Amino acid sequence: MTVEEFRKLALAQPDVEERSHMDHPDFRINGKVIATLGYPNGEWAMVKLAPADQLAMVASAPNVFAPVKGKWGERGATNVRLELADAGDVRRALVCACALAARGKARSKTSS
Repeated sequence: MTVEEFRKLALAQPDVEERSHMDHPDFRINGKVIATLGYPNGEWAMVKLAPADQLAMVASAPNVFAPVKGKWGERGATNVRLELADAGDVRRALVCACALAARGKARSKTSS
């Protein structure tokens, strides 16, 4: 998968827009980052998953997905090795990331 293919899949998700964070392109829903490109370098992307979804993704494609090192990874930040990823892998991860962002939005509305 190329950077442009990842970008196209990310932007195909409902309500996702591209912005930039810390000199990396990122993809957001309602201001919440769900994915980035170029982290830790240009061969990788990152998708923000629930920890359970991260475990499932890593188990299903360990050569494609890996937890980000440190606390971010423990909280679900998941690296995607672009050259080994296929559209199905990335689409599944992005759908999970969008669902996580939607759950967070619903929680913040109920706590208001």
